Formats: sequence, C-alpha cells, structure tokens
Amino acid sequence: MSDKDEKIVLGKISGLHGVKGWVKVFSNTDPREGITKYGSWFLQLPNANAGQWREIKLEAGRPQAKTVIAKLEGYDDRDESMQLVGALIAISQDQLKPLSQDEYYWRDLIGLRVVNQQDVELGVVDSLFETGANDVLVVKDETQERLIPWTLGHVVLEVDIEQGVISVDWDEDF
Repeated sequence: MSDKDEKIVLGKISGLHGVKGWVKVFSNTDPREGITKYGSWFLQLPNANAGQWREIKLEAGRPQAKTVIAKLEGYDDRDESMQLVGALIAISQDQLKPLSQDEYYWRDLIGLRVVNQQDVELGVVDSLFETGANDVLVVKDETQERLIPWTLGHVVLEVDIEQGVISVDWDEDF
C-alpha cells in the first residue's frame, strides 16, 4: 500500500444512538468531535478481511454528552447500523489538513531517531503523550526510556522528517 493509500485510524464505531441509524463514535481526535469534520470516512467492518476499507459519506455528526454521534449515508435505521458497531474509522492521507512550518502530526514523529547536541543517539521516538504544559516524546533505545519535553526552540532544536532525525538539547544521562 502506498503512503497515499495508507489509512489513518481516527476512532471506532462503539454503539448505536436512537432508531434513525445514528451511531456512537469513540474518537481519538482532539477535540473528539474533530472526527466529524471529514466529509467521508473509511470503515473497516469487524467481519471484513484485514485491510479492506469501504468509503462512506458522513451526513452529520456532533458531540453528545461524553461521546460523539454520527449519521452515515445509507444507514437510516437502527437495524442497518447494527452491522457497523465495532468498525474502525479512518481517513486517507490526503484528507489531512496541511500543516504550517514547525507543526507535525504525531504519527510522523514516531520512529524518528533522536540525537543530542553531542551527536549521541538517544533512541527513537516510540510514542508521545500530552501533559498540561507540553507534549512529551517517549524515546527508547535498547536499555532505557527517556521522556523528553516537546518544546520547539528550547529542547527540540530541529526536526528533519526526510532524514528521520530530531535534534535535541538533552543530556544523555537524563
């Protein structure tokens, strides 16, 4: 599958809402209702062959209490929508909004090598998480895990996606 065809999973259909075909959605977007900003979704049904995606138009979506609900084209009653419960929700790469300079999707940072100013390789980005103050890179090598604050211009000096490297001002003993 080419990068252009790669699907980006944003959530999952978690249940039903009402009798007119609406579904409950577990969203991984921030804010969670951001998942409803895309005109169409790709669904991978729980009983489908692995990797088989079906594009479906999103007719409406909105926050509802602590979840998100959505209405999908062609699913007009509860019984029809029942087959969607458990389906993964994804978008295609070209549906992502373009980012400005010094903005990155987390998914593009995972797997990049992290090197400090002394040219010591600290490991690779395994994941990221949010804190109240800033995001944090989880950097792992063979022996340890480092938590490095994502503060551009202070700790994170440069990100080179094409070279696969993040340069940081971080001591290897931290």
